[in-house]
Amino acid sequence: MRAIWTGSISFGLINIPVKLFSAVQDSSLDMDMLDKKDHSNIKFKRVNESTGKEVAYGDIVKGYRIEDKYVILEDEDFEAADAEKTKTIDIQNFTFEKEIDSLYYEQPYYLEPDKGAANAYALLRDAMASAEKVGITSFVLRNKEALAILKPYKNVIVLNRIRFEEEIRDTSELKLPAVSKTKAKEMEMADKLIDQLTEPFDISNYKDEYTAKLLKIIKDKAKGKKVAKPKMKVVHKQNDDLMSMLKASLENKKKKSS
Repeated sequence: MRAIWTGSISFGLINIPVKLFSAVQDSSLDMDMLDKKDHSNIKFKRVNESTGKEVAYGDIVKGYRIEDKYVILEDEDFEAADAEKTKTIDIQNFTFEKEIDSLYYEQPYYLEPDKGAANAYALLRDAMASAEKVGITSFVLRNKEALAILKPYKNVIVLNRIRFEEEIRDTSELKLPAVSKTKAKEMEMADKLIDQLTEPFDISNYKDEYTAKLLKIIKDKAKGKKVAKPKMKVVHKQNDDLMSMLKASLENKKKKSS
């Protein structure tokens, strides 16, 4: 793995030099865009809007438009905005992970101790595990301030980026049913169905089945095999009799379990 950021964790008066690595990888298939006529690859170029000529990556700068002019920004301008945060993951406080709604979670990264930081890294990791708490932190990644949590996962400290409150859309514009409208008997049946479908979470039970099936179709087509189109049954309207649907769902689960 290649580090995408280097800096240090600020924990009280302790600084822990670390390297940041992406913790996830895409499971989808890597598709190329091709010309329908001869299947040639489609290439994208960075082109000057005025001249139509291609621009080398090294000649591209970043600018912010104010009225009819651009203000050009250099690397030192981004650092000047908050030079400390560009190199420091500052732990602001600790909290219980259950207090953070999953709606805020965004992207996980692995943190690896840099040279000479193993003992301090292990201390922070093991102390968080013992306290069963996570650290709330902020830092700058790719010229953007990020809010994140630090949490122990097995023997690594995971930095999980989370969204700021202003990034979450308000639900007031959605047409939502009132909470108190549900009938008591229907709620009881729904609780039973939830209990019946409840089991310990094991991530290994869940696979990317769509990608696996799509890869099989690709391999079959490569061998000249015809792919049969599946018959889709589309339900246009939900049955209004919720009680009968809940009972049928419970019975269906019992049959599958037996």
